Amino acid sequence: MNKLLFFLFFTSNLIFCQSQEKSEQRFILSGGIAHIGDGSIIENSTIIIENGKIIAIGDSDLVIVNKDRGLFYDITGKHVYPSFILPNSTLGLVEIDAVRATRDEREVGDLNPNIRSQIAYNTESVVSSTVRTNGILLAQITPRGGLIGGMSSIMKLDGWNWEDATYLKDDGIHLYWPEKHDFKYHGHSHVFTSSDAIEHIEENDEIQESIKELDDLFRKSINYSKLKKLEKDLRLQSLVELIKGEKKLYIHVNGVNGIKESVYFAKKHNINNIVLVGASESWRITNFILEHNIPIILSRIHSLPNFPEDDIDQPFKTPKILDDAGILFCLDYSGDMPRMGARNLPFLAGTAAAYGLDKEEALKLITYNTAKILGIDDSTGTLETGKDANLFVSKGDALDMITNDVEIIFLMGKVLKVENHQTRLHKKFSNKFNFKK
Repeated sequence: MNKLLFFLFFTSNLIFCQSQEKSEQRFILSGGIAHIGDGSIIENSTIIIENGKIIAIGDSDLVIVNKDRGLFYDITGKHVYPSFILPNSTLGLVEIDAVRATRDEREVGDLNPNIRSQIAYNTESVVSSTVRTNGILLAQITPRGGLIGGMSSIMKLDGWNWEDATYLKDDGIHLYWPEKHDFKYHGHSHVFTSSDAIEHIEENDEIQESIKELDDLFRKSINYSKLKKLEKDLRLQSLVELIKGEKKLYIHVNGVNGIKESVYFAKKHNINNIVLVGASESWRITNFILEHNIPIILSRIHSLPNFPEDDIDQPFKTPKILDDAGILFCLDYSGDMPRMGARNLPFLAGTAAAYGLDKEEALKLITYNTAKILGIDDSTGTLETGKDANLFVSKGDALDMITNDVEIIFLMGKVLKVENHQTRLHKKFSNKFNFKK
């Protein structure tokens, strides 16, 4: 091929690609049941996406649409949701628990406020795609370990690298509060011995030593903030930003006493931007939480109760109790196999709905409420004009594991493939053995 023909061929292809890219900058989704995420629904909606943003949303009878000015999707009768948001996750930090080289969720030592999960996030994680295909497009990637694990960041579950995948960097510092075991009598079979008492005393001493260690570090950071022309200390500098209110303090704690002690500790050091993570016993002290106006990232409700005398379905009932009390909270999926199981986050909201919450109120627990607690509600969490086009279309109710069937995904206005390594394997062997649904 001579140079002139090659130039014409290359130029024509370039123009075609550019025109295709330009025409697909605008997307029109028409006829879907739009679950806004703030508790409201548009039964017959039209959503227009352009340059990564939702530029129009409303009833199809009220939104003027030119089908020729964009890629048109007829989604009549299907359901549209804002991105589900997964807080307190180690997605992208751990791939295989049994292989040490793939685990990067914790640093050596107990006090690491300067450690940042953002730069350790692996966009090539195979696990993340299995979560994304259930409608979870954003996650708070959270470090583990020690008393202070480090800083989390909100990440997109798609991207070339950690920089490309960052949605909000360094949103807060995670403190793992040292808690006491509850030694109250829970049954008729256990007889307490002197060894139990010794263990109890030793545990108390260890906990008090850990709290003193935390107290000393926070005091040092306050003094450090008052000094000038001092050699930079990354640990103390991270806490200075926290004390100034520039970052949130996420306190991982579950018991009643632990919740109260950790909140008083934070207030003592003039830290008011607090979020409780876990807080499985928060239903017992709703007045205390309301008094201090503290939001909660509630631990996985698909779990057993903490104490034998509690109702077996107490974790299922906790969301309704917190909602009735007027507490701002959302749901997470921490616990056993937290990364692989995180795809089930929408079904936790479904359980909350089955135990008393309105279905759209339950949806808020994995969309708007989560965005508000994480500080990203200005840009995502609901389907509203001006917000990022982070949304997906499901054939059925996405909070029901039987009907959740994601067909279309938009992340920052970009259309993502609805596939993961499991769907690819299913397709591969279905084709081989001529399997049909």
